[in-house]
Amino acid sequence: MVKLFKRIAEHPGVKQLGPGLVTGAADDDPSGIATYSQAGAQFGNGMLWTVLLTYPLMVGIQMISARIGCITGRGLAANIKAVFPRPVLLSIVGLLLIGNTINIAADIAAMGEALRLILGGSAHFYSVSLGALCLLLQVALRYESYVGYLKWLTLALLSYVAVIFTVHVSWSSLLHEVLIPGFVLNHESITMIVAVFGTTISPYLFFWQAAQEMEDLRSVSARDHGGHLLPHAQDVAKKHLRRIRWDTYLGMGFSNLIAFCIILSTAATLHVAGITNIQTSTQAAEALRPLGGPATFLLFSLGIIGTGMLAVPVLAGSAAYAVAESFEWRSGLDRTLLEAREFYGILAVATAGGVILNFTRIDPMRALLWSAQINGVIAVPIMAVMMVLASRLDIMGRFVVQPGLRALGWLATAVMAVTVGAMISTI
Repeated sequence: MVKLFKRIAEHPGVKQLGPGLVTGAADDDPSGIATYSQAGAQFGNGMLWTVLLTYPLMVGIQMISARIGCITGRGLAANIKAVFPRPVLLSIVGLLLIGNTINIAADIAAMGEALRLILGGSAHFYSVSLGALCLLLQVALRYESYVGYLKWLTLALLSYVAVIFTVHVSWSSLLHEVLIPGFVLNHESITMIVAVFGTTISPYLFFWQAAQEMEDLRSVSARDHGGHLLPHAQDVAKKHLRRIRWDTYLGMGFSNLIAFCIILSTAATLHVAGITNIQTSTQAAEALRPLGGPATFLLFSLGIIGTGMLAVPVLAGSAAYAVAESFEWRSGLDRTLLEAREFYGILAVATAGGVILNFTRIDPMRALLWSAQINGVIAVPIMAVMMVLASRLDIMGRFVVQPGLRALGWLATAVMAVTVGAMISTI
């Protein structure tokens, strides 16, 4: 079995998967699981269509962020700083840091609760331990090793694919319910649509994937070209962009498959049983125990822990990249602690801040709602800024985004603007 996994890991196709796969998997963090569980519990299969709609939009906007990082050799914050006024940069990065820290708090709390459900003991102790482990791995491991571990952690999400085979699903009526959803358009359904869209298309994913493409470029440059390779100045650029395309297609497809399975499994169990008010991912896991049995409960709980271990570093890392680039500090997981003290300091602050929030009187789930609202609001201007950057010759050179991808990116931006407008109008 070990030899089989090693052979799979060393396959050229698997080796090419990286930023897109990890980014897509990190999108299904414990807070996202809570949102999808609530969608399935409250509306049954009526919200499955949202996952299908967000897939092409996710692909478009994530591919654009990845291209910016790969072609320029810089992260999003550095590119924003080069083109837009400093107040724009600081406003976006400040809100990103706040939103990510709150999201980390909710994810760490969910991981601690999931371990408590499985093992017993103190959820707070587990939360502190898991937060410290996430930070230690980011500081101690070099970039290539760390990304390798993150790739393996994406397998934790397969537990949600397994869940749907442990519960009763009416496959015959599923297609009809997906294509012709049965729900009434009102305040509750609009709020849930906004929540799913906001959870799926999140600003921290833009910053992370651009930064990881930059890291990949820097790693290859240091290893093979003495640190002097820039893809937009080389014939190999098209090869990089093809790899980005397939990596993003597969990564976002994996993300949406998991979201689909979570909504479907909770619809088939919680919604059918009349349990429609689910606020956290661990609440969903606990509610599934008497309905789906011990196996369903265990798979759901283990998925929360695995996705949290994947998502917390992505949340903290995206904030660290953004802040470090804003102040022109050295950054990158390929650098040592002494080489990038400020970068790792932001990582520590974001992770520790999330842990500390769990010991205050702030309700982490209410804080998560604030985070989702912040992410939804700032996603629109960030997406618009990315579209401007990707279309500029002085930034992208001869690799400016093509008309088809440009149209998809602007469509994703418009859809997010509409959802944010709907959210504001229903307050």
